[in-house]
Amino acid sequence: MSLKKILTVASAALLALSLTGCGKKKEAAEIKIGAIFAITGPASFLGAPEAKTAEMLVEQINAAGGINGAKLKLIVKDSKGAPEQAVSFAKQLIEEEKVFAIIGPSTTGETMQIKNICEQAQTILISCAAGEVIVNPVGKYVFKTPQKDSQAATRLYELMKQMNITKIGVLSSNTGFGKAGKEQLEKLAPEFGVEIVANEVYDKAATDLSGELTKLKAANVQAVVNWSIEPAQAIVAKNIKQIGLAVPLFQSHGFGNIRYVKEAGEAAEGIVFPAGRLLVAAQLPDDNRQKSVLMQYKTAYETKYQEDASTFGGHAYDAILLLSEAMKKAASNDKEAVRSALENLKDVVGTAGVFNMTAEDHNGLALDAFEMLTVKGGQFAVYGK
Repeated sequence: MSLKKILTVASAALLALSLTGCGKKKEAAEIKIGAIFAITGPASFLGAPEAKTAEMLVEQINAAGGINGAKLKLIVKDSKGAPEQAVSFAKQLIEEEKVFAIIGPSTTGETMQIKNICEQAQTILISCAAGEVIVNPVGKYVFKTPQKDSQAATRLYELMKQMNITKIGVLSSNTGFGKAGKEQLEKLAPEFGVEIVANEVYDKAATDLSGELTKLKAANVQAVVNWSIEPAQAIVAKNIKQIGLAVPLFQSHGFGNIRYVKEAGEAAEGIVFPAGRLLVAAQLPDDNRQKSVLMQYKTAYETKYQEDASTFGGHAYDAILLLSEAMKKAASNDKEAVRSALENLKDVVGTAGVFNMTAEDHNGLALDAFEMLTVKGGQFAVYGK
């Protein structure tokens, strides 16, 4: 073969190779989302369903084509509920993994430890913890999905006013969530004509609260409010019966896991607490705006994991939902554009309620996001129905 023919054949081959390469579909972009959850440890009842929910929802989003042409890559870290672990993981996710955003942590204490880290790194943080201090004061890059402590306390006090309860005893755990709730209860009590006549703080690892409850009994309280997210929520229910303190027991919105009811057994009957509507989704009227979202999530989760959906898993659902909606609204994967879109999201129906974010409100839920629930026959039910 002549040199001319060899060059001609080689040129044709190179052209074909070039055209083949151009014809290949460009690899889709990937967006890294960090997640810090207490998957194991004492707060695993929060973090385990959060991690499962986040993984499930990201799978669904990617199966549908991703967001703005990009697939999500979820990088999950197990903090075990320890603030120092959350700090280490936040730095790792930001500095080494270069994540687009972080969802979680599971607890208020952890979130408060990484809030400034995310602010300084200009990384979006959507916390799954309940403490109002997370978004008050507002941080430019920090958001949260659970309802506010002040709203929970307000709903409790509204009901107490209807029940003519004026003297209460408060129990709270020595955690970020417990401290934040205690402060809101103390701050709002006078507004509703309620006097806190006994106020006890206990260790989050407490296994017996009869001593604290005995002090409340001696103060002749008309009701007890327990504010925590620990297994102590079941313990307080048992102890209150054991010491013969025959008054209503109110719990915080941290009570939203049927596990506590099962652990407390008959002692859980009649407990009243504010919560999102996920726990009673099937009982909602068909015209309720949240019902379809709640039932879809509940069915998908329970089918996939063969366990009851909880309020806490819903917090992770809402975090992924809000982030994805902001990315769609921004029509961009630019972090600042998405942060701005997130801050201005309106009318987003989630598991915790209908979100309407503003620059002044990085939670976006109104008082009506809460439903007053009770325990009836070992199950959650709408209070008064």
